Amino acid sequence: MVEVKWTPVIIGLVIAIILSIILELLIGSWGGIIAYLIATIYVGYTVGGNYTNGAIHGALVGIVAAIIVGILAIVGFGVALGAAGAGAGALVLIIGIIYGLVVGAIGGAIGVLIKGTG
Repeated sequence: MVEVKWTPVIIGLVIAIILSIILELLIGSWGGIIAYLIATIYVGYTVGGNYTNGAIHGALVGIVAAIIVGILAIVGFGVALGAAGAGAGALVLIIGIIYGLVVGAIGGAIGVLIKGTG
């Protein structure tokens, strides 16, 4: 059983959101992927342990960030386009959770690899 260290997860979440906004403005959609990777590598490095521990913590950052972005998409699309927009926002939420889970787990494992404790 992995004990979740919430402080690095919250810090990683803040890093992911802030870097995502900045990098997407500077380099486009790839900026979001790079931001998630940087944030989850940080989290994996900080929590240490084995690869599973880093991957779980990185995936948590990805999932929580995706939920926040998805909720904002549902609200934004819903206001702009009504029920069809809310449905599109829900699709963004589902895809974002899968994307956040995969990228976060990879980044967390890379962070542990960099630290050398895995």
